[in-house]
Amino acid sequence: MTPRAGHDMTEGASPGGKRLSGVMTRFLAYGTLAACVLGVFGVAAAQQQPTFRGTGDVVRAFATVTDKDGRLVTTLTQADFEIRDEGKPQPITLFDHTPQPIRLIVMLDVSGSMEGNLPLLRGACDQLFARLRPDDMVRVGSFGHQVDVSAEFTHDVGVMRADLPRNISPDAPTPLWRAIDKALDSFGDAGDARRVVLVLSDGKDTGPLSLRERPVSQSENIDRARRDDAMIYAVGMRSRRSRPVTPGIGPGGLQAALMADLPDPGLARVADETGGGYIEIRFGEDLAQAFAGVADELHNQYLLGFSPSKRDGKVHSLSIKATQAGSKARGRKSYLAPKE
Repeated sequence: MTPRAGHDMTEGASPGGKRLSGVMTRFLAYGTLAACVLGVFGVAAAQQQPTFRGTGDVVRAFATVTDKDGRLVTTLTQADFEIRDEGKPQPITLFDHTPQPIRLIVMLDVSGSMEGNLPLLRGACDQLFARLRPDDMVRVGSFGHQVDVSAEFTHDVGVMRADLPRNISPDAPTPLWRAIDKALDSFGDAGDARRVVLVLSDGKDTGPLSLRERPVSQSENIDRARRDDAMIYAVGMRSRRSRPVTPGIGPGGLQAALMADLPDPGLARVADETGGGYIEIRFGEDLAQAFAGVADELHNQYLLGFSPSKRDGKVHSLSIKATQAGSKARGRKSYLAPKE
């Protein structure tokens, strides 16, 4: 109803009726103004929504797309992707390329072999923190003689830096798989928040910290990440011990000494299976640049989703393909289907 219609209602009315009609006119005018204001905010909110949203039980997957030179491709549309569940193409019911807020847990190796890498580690974290968006939240953890994670998620860079390790014990072990398991525990009830673990390590997993502790395996980390819808990024680097490793007797001993300075080969598989990335830093390469690259990648991924054809509670293979020539998509390799 327009103000003109409200004005027409006053014609031929009594004085009391005119006063009532005047109130109604003002009420209608204010109502129209409020509706317009709400409409403007509604349009603005709609413009901020993802391009295409699904409903119900939607399997979500984040995809990183690179070109043949390894550079991020950030201009694709929904039509440029293909999702296959157990080899069968699935309609994409969710698509979004706006930066998604992340809940990031950074797990840092402070075993004895990392003793010479401490300054590099702290500098790399500074580069990572500098690239966080206002809606990103972080916890910082470390693993050596014990596995620790900071008390709560924060966006305060000063708090994050205060949680970084300041020294490394030269005899500390590398409870790598336990550290990732503890990180996954530390998300708690994060709801639909995006869960990401970034782990830095230079060594092989050394197993439980005590006889009372349950062993955790690489496969369990993959299963847990799949179940919790978490993505694991891993950065492996060579050791920089203050004291070199003494080779054992014979060719086998020499080979073991050479391999001792290499990161756990299982790190790459954990990252690949969960849709994260794996980077191996060699001498002379920039760890800070690698950490910065992880942040840039996380903020330029594509969120895709589909409705699973089977709700059987089983693990399904998943593949994501970018159909644009020269583009390669990377995403998680499997998902746990919902169960009726």
